[in-house]
Amino acid sequence: MMKKLLVLLLLICIASPTLFAQTKMIGNETDAQKEQRMEWWKDARFGMFIHFGLYSEAARHEWVKSNEGMTNEQYQKYFDQFNPDLFDPVKWAKEAKAAGMKYAVLTTKHHEGFCLFDSKYTDYKATNTPAKRDLVREYVNAFRAQGLKVGFYYSLLDWHHPDYTMDNVHPLVHSDTTKANYARLNKGRDMAKYRQYMRNQITELLTNYGKIDVIWLDWSWSKADQKRGVGKGANDWGSVELVKLIRKLQPGIIINNRLDLADYKDGADFETPEQVSSAELLPYRGRTWETCQTFSGSWGYYRDENTWKTHRKLLDLLITSVSNGGNLILNVGPTARGEFDYRATNALDSMAYWMHANSRAIYNCTFAPDSFKVPEGTKLTYNKAAKRLYIHLYDYPKGKLILPGYKGKVKYAQFLNDASEILYKDSGSDDLVLTLPVKKPPYEIPVIEVMLQ
Repeated sequence: MMKKLLVLLLLICIASPTLFAQTKMIGNETDAQKEQRMEWWKDARFGMFIHFGLYSEAARHEWVKSNEGMTNEQYQKYFDQFNPDLFDPVKWAKEAKAAGMKYAVLTTKHHEGFCLFDSKYTDYKATNTPAKRDLVREYVNAFRAQGLKVGFYYSLLDWHHPDYTMDNVHPLVHSDTTKANYARLNKGRDMAKYRQYMRNQITELLTNYGKIDVIWLDWSWSKADQKRGVGKGANDWGSVELVKLIRKLQPGIIINNRLDLADYKDGADFETPEQVSSAELLPYRGRTWETCQTFSGSWGYYRDENTWKTHRKLLDLLITSVSNGGNLILNVGPTARGEFDYRATNALDSMAYWMHANSRAIYNCTFAPDSFKVPEGTKLTYNKAAKRLYIHLYDYPKGKLILPGYKGKVKYAQFLNDASEILYKDSGSDDLVLTLPVKKPPYEIPVIEVMLQ
C-alpha cells in the first residue's frame, strides 16, 4: 500500500511540478503571518527607486562598464573622482513624499561593485572616495525622518570583486562568452569566497542601519541560460541560506523575487515585472507584485538619453498598477553631483500635483470586484474597507458618463479633487447616468469617487 502511495505521489509531482513546488518551504511563516507582514506595502502602492553610483559620472547608462567592456583599471577614474557635493537625501526624501511615494529603495551596491555604505569587507566604497561619506546612512536617516519606509537594493552581480566568476554580462568577457575564455578569466577566482563576501555585506546592511523594510536583490539568469553555462542562479548565490540569514536579521523585511527561488513557496514576497507596458500588467491581477519603471530609458543618470515618459504615461502606470492589485516603484537616477536631474524633478512635481488631489484612489486600493463593469474610457480602483470605488477618467466624457449595471449600488458620487457633488439618475435600465460638467477638472486624468451602498 505504501509503495502505491509513493508511486502515486511521484506521478502527481511529475504531472504538476508547480503543485510540488508550492509545498517546499524555507521557513515556517503562515499565510496569515505573511499577510500581516505585507500589509503596509500593499497599502502603500507607490515607491521610489534610486540608482546612484560611479556610473552617474559616466552619465551613459548604469551598465556602462559592461557595455563598453571596461577593466577595473579603466573604471577606476570614476572612483577617484566621486564627490557628489550636492548630495542631500533630505531633499530627496521630501521630493519623494511630496510625489505621494510611501517607501524608497536605494542601490547600496550595483553591478559595478561600488558600495555607497561603509563596509569593512572592501575598500571599494564611498568613504574611501573624495566624498568620504556613508551615503546609505544619510539616506536612511533622511527618509525615515520623512515617515517613509526604507529599502535597500543590493546587486548579486559584482564586476569589481576578484572572486566573482564569469557570466555573459561580465565586462571582461564583453562579446566572447566561450567556455575557453571563461576558464582563462576564472583562473584564481573562487565563487565561494564571493558568496561569503556577499553574506557579510548583507549582514552589515541589515545590522548597522536599524529596521529595514525592503531588500531588493538583483538578479538571476533564466534556467535555460544557467543550463547553457552563461549565467548564475540560486546555487551560485547560495539563495536558500541567504533568505534564512535575511529573515533572521530582519524578520519583518520584504524580499523581491530575483534569487531564483521559484520552487519555494516562501522564496520571495513579490514579483518584479520590469519596464513593461501598462497593458502587460493585467495578467498579474490576483498576484503580489511591483512593477519597476524608469522615468526614461535608463536607471542610472544618462545625460543624453531623451526617451522620457510623459506625465500621462506615468499616471497610467500608477493607476494601471493599482487597478490590477500591484505596486509601482518609479526610478530616479541622480547626477554625479548627487541631485535629481531637472527632468526627473519635473516628473516628480507632476506626480505630486495629481497625488495631492487624488491619492485616496491609490492608497489602500486594489482592483474592483467583477460585479463593477468598467465604464468606457476609464479604469477602476477600489477600497474595500472604505466601500469606495474610484473611476479614473482617461477620456473625459463631456456631459455624462454611463455606469453600466450600477443601479442600486451607489450612495453618493463626487470629484475626488475637490469633493464637488456629481448628480446621477437611473437610465431606465440597470445603468446609472452621471451628469458631468462640460469643463474638465484641471488634472490629466480626473477621478470620480463613488461611495457604495
